[in-house]
Amino acid sequence: MDVGETIAGAPVTEEQITDWVAEAEHGFDVDALRRNGRGRPGRGSAPSQVVAVRLTPEELASVDARAAAEGKTRSDVIRDALTATAI
Repeated sequence: MDVGETIAGAPVTEEQITDWVAEAEHGFDVDALRRNGRGRPGRGSAPSQVVAVRLTPEELASVDARAAAEGKTRSDVIRDALTATAI
Protein backbone atom coordinates (compact mmCIF):
# COMPACT_ATOMS: atom_id res chain seq x y z
CA MET A 1 0.00 0.00 0.00
CA ASP A 2 1.79 3.14 -1.19
CA VAL A 3 -0.54 5.84 0.17
CA GLY A 4 0.86 5.55 3.69
CA GLU A 5 -2.43 4.81 5.46
CA THR A 6 -2.00 4.11 9.15
CA ILE A 7 -4.03 3.24 12.23
CA ALA A 8 -2.52 4.61 15.42
CA GLY A 9 0.75 5.07 13.53
CA ALA A 10 0.95 1.45 12.31
CA PRO A 11 0.85 0.93 8.53
CA VAL A 12 -2.30 -0.69 7.15
CA THR A 13 -1.49 -3.83 5.18
CA GLU A 14 -3.27 -5.34 2.20
CA GLU A 15 -3.86 -8.44 4.34
CA GLN A 16 -5.69 -6.36 6.97
CA ILE A 17 -7.85 -4.79 4.29
CA THR A 18 -8.68 -8.19 2.83
CA ASP A 19 -9.63 -9.47 6.30
CA TRP A 20 -11.82 -6.41 6.95
CA VAL A 21 -13.58 -6.80 3.61
CA ALA A 22 -14.27 -10.49 4.32
CA GLU A 23 -15.61 -9.62 7.77
CA ALA A 24 -17.86 -6.89 6.35
CA GLU A 25 -19.16 -9.14 3.58
CA HIS A 26 -19.92 -11.87 6.10
CA GLY A 27 -21.84 -9.39 8.25
CA PHE A 28 -21.26 -7.92 11.67
CA ASP A 29 -22.82 -9.13 14.91
CA VAL A 30 -24.42 -5.84 15.96
CA ASP A 31 -25.24 -7.10 19.45
CA ALA A 32 -21.59 -8.07 20.00
CA LEU A 33 -20.42 -4.66 18.81
CA ARG A 34 -22.74 -2.97 21.29
CA ARG A 35 -21.56 -5.22 24.12
CA ASN A 36 -17.93 -4.42 23.34
CA GLY A 37 -18.62 -0.73 23.85
CA ARG A 38 -17.42 0.40 20.45
CA GLY A 39 -17.76 4.06 19.66
CA ARG A 40 -17.00 7.18 21.58
CA PRO A 41 -17.96 7.27 25.23
CA GLY A 42 -20.93 9.39 26.18
CA ARG A 43 -20.47 12.79 27.78
CA GLY A 44 -23.80 12.97 29.55
CA SER A 45 -27.32 11.64 29.55
CA ALA A 46 -28.13 12.93 26.04
CA PRO A 47 -26.21 12.30 22.82
CA SER A 48 -23.57 14.92 22.06
CA GLN A 49 -23.85 17.05 18.95
CA VAL A 50 -20.94 17.80 16.63
CA VAL A 51 -20.57 21.50 15.87
CA ALA A 52 -18.25 22.85 13.17
CA VAL A 53 -16.25 25.96 14.09
CA ARG A 54 -14.02 27.91 11.73
CA LEU A 55 -10.68 28.98 13.20
CA THR A 56 -7.82 30.95 11.69
CA PRO A 57 -4.47 29.15 11.44
CA GLU A 58 -3.27 31.25 14.38
CA GLU A 59 -6.28 30.34 16.53
CA LEU A 60 -5.89 26.65 15.72
CA ALA A 61 -2.16 26.80 16.50
CA SER A 62 -3.01 28.37 19.86
CA VAL A 63 -5.57 25.66 20.65
CA ASP A 64 -3.12 22.94 19.62
CA ALA A 65 -0.30 24.45 21.69
CA ARG A 66 -2.48 24.61 24.78
CA ALA A 67 -3.77 21.07 24.20
CA ALA A 68 -0.21 19.75 23.90
CA ALA A 69 0.94 21.66 27.00
CA GLU A 70 -1.97 20.35 29.06
CA GLY A 71 -2.06 16.83 27.60
CA LYS A 72 -5.59 17.36 26.29
CA THR A 73 -7.39 17.13 22.97
CA ARG A 74 -8.48 20.11 20.89
CA SER A 75 -12.07 19.39 21.87
CA ASP A 76 -11.20 19.36 25.57
CA VAL A 77 -9.46 22.75 25.32
CA ILE A 78 -12.38 24.27 23.41
CA ARG A 79 -14.91 22.86 25.91
CA ASP A 80 -12.80 24.24 28.78
CA ALA A 81 -12.81 27.68 27.14
CA LEU A 82 -16.59 27.59 26.70
CA THR A 83 -17.09 26.54 30.31
CA ALA A 84 -14.75 29.29 31.55
CA THR A 85 -16.79 31.94 29.75
CA ALA A 86 -20.01 30.60 31.32
CA ILE A 87 -22.09 30.65 28.17
